[in-house]
Amino acid sequence: MVESQTPENHLAGYAETLLHACATGRRLTRDELESRRAEGERAAEAGLPLRALIRDHLAAAQAVRPLPEPGPLLAAVEQAVDAFVEGYERAQQQAVRQEEAARREFIDDLLYGGSDLGRLAERAERFGLRLSQSHGVAVATGPEPYGDGYPVARGIESAVLARFPGRQILLTTKDGRLICVAPGDQPDVLAYFAKRAYAATDGGRVAIGRPHPGAGGVVHSYEEALNALDLARRMGLEGPVLHAADLLVFPVLTRDRQAMADLVESTLGPLREARGGARPLLDTLNAYFDSGCVSTEAARRLSLSVRALTYRLDRIHTRTGADPADPLNRYTLQTAVIGARLLGWPDGEA
Repeated sequence: MVESQTPENHLAGYAETLLHACATGRRLTRDELESRRAEGERAAEAGLPLRALIRDHLAAAQAVRPLPEPGPLLAAVEQAVDAFVEGYERAQQQAVRQEEAARREFIDDLLYGGSDLGRLAERAERFGLRLSQSHGVAVATGPEPYGDGYPVARGIESAVLARFPGRQILLTTKDGRLICVAPGDQPDVLAYFAKRAYAATDGGRVAIGRPHPGAGGVVHSYEEALNALDLARRMGLEGPVLHAADLLVFPVLTRDRQAMADLVESTLGPLREARGGARPLLDTLNAYFDSGCVSTEAARRLSLSVRALTYRLDRIHTRTGADPADPLNRYTLQTAVIGARLLGWPDGEA
């Protein structure tokens, strides 16, 4: 009811409480204080401004004329207003906690797809997203986990929202990572987020998923970004910002994990029998392919002479029967080397 939201209603019994307290010089009773707290909570829930409410309390107190000294009145007013403000702040804190819980639940459902998509789209409007559009997701990691209240997260959010006011952007954290969700037709938002996150996390890494339509598109883009970060770790990829669109070949290669494991073992398995094991020769192939099959550059990366590098490549040819310099053999070897990185071979189980 509109009447229950007027400031005057929250002054009910206030003047009488002051008069009774002033008559004897006593402090407010527990019931009287709790009544003021309850009125403060109701005022906060009604959305009434606290400054105006305190002004009304002071104005009402001026109508009370205690005898003979104002001291008891001032003490009673202080207790009453303090209790009222305590109730008001308590209700506000509860509202904030409820809002945070609702936001966290929404983010969990948004990123994991754990809710009815139609209902999710309705809830998204409350948090500034329109899931009828396509969205892209950027995920940033750093040397430590981050939460919503962390200075790093707050700083990045403030910078992004200041740079793009009015845009439909969601910034949050999940599992210690920093996350930005933005409309798919606004790649500049994710690019700026990546720049700020890289700087704020002291050299962290950011992955950007491709934009996808609908509520399920956010989940898809988020998973692409996570997979890109995982690929970067396993493959030793360089660069602070990874784009899932540039890494599509790797999921294709590992779609049939057993077939890739067979290729790695059949092609590179003989390197296990070499002196020193497979690792030095596998590192040689990695450097050779990463340098564009330029022997001088590969040798520099390995801190070897070109002659020593050539000797290693000859040993690989002898052991595997595949010549890294032959175009057909090179494709098989390079695919197997990529598979070895993805599968953690030879240190882990292929």
